[in-house]
Amino acid sequence: MPEEPKKKIKKAPRKNKAQTDEFLLLGKAAPLFELPIDTGQSISLKGLRGKHVVLYFYPKDDTPGCTTQAQFFRDSQPTFSRKNTTIIGVSKDTIERHSKFKAKHQLNFTLASDADGEVCEAYGVWKEKNMYGRKYMGIERSTFLIDEKGIVRAEWRKVRVPGHVNEVIQSLKFL
Repeated sequence: MPEEPKKKIKKAPRKNKAQTDEFLLLGKAAPLFELPIDTGQSISLKGLRGKHVVLYFYPKDDTPGCTTQAQFFRDSQPTFSRKNTTIIGVSKDTIERHSKFKAKHQLNFTLASDADGEVCEAYGVWKEKNMYGRKYMGIERSTFLIDEKGIVRAEWRKVRVPGHVNEVIQSLKFL
């Protein structure tokens, strides 16, 4: 796996150009959730108090962009661990698909299933998308950095995979 391109960041990002105020969560309490995870157990935001959380939403397991993003998070996981940060990837895929995806790519962080889409809705990532003139509903690739008290400290919407994980790591310096 090639190393992720590095981007220099001078200050914590507030919101990216594509973001709207419709679902702006920055500085607010992150919506609580409890979701089934790839191990067959469940994870809750409330249960992670005292840790920083990188909550990233992605469209689908084992697709090119989602796989690359997961691999970048996998390769950077030791850095996140040193910074007391838990990574959780969320999609609407089943926990069975998550388990296969995790094993195939040796992912070292949690994948959660939001099959009914309630958490996607709460975070404002369930959007109308357009591909080749066809409109459909899907997950907009987005990431939220949540502090140890449950407050959203940074958010990225319409994420472009290259360089993104490094942006998240740089933002941890401001927590």
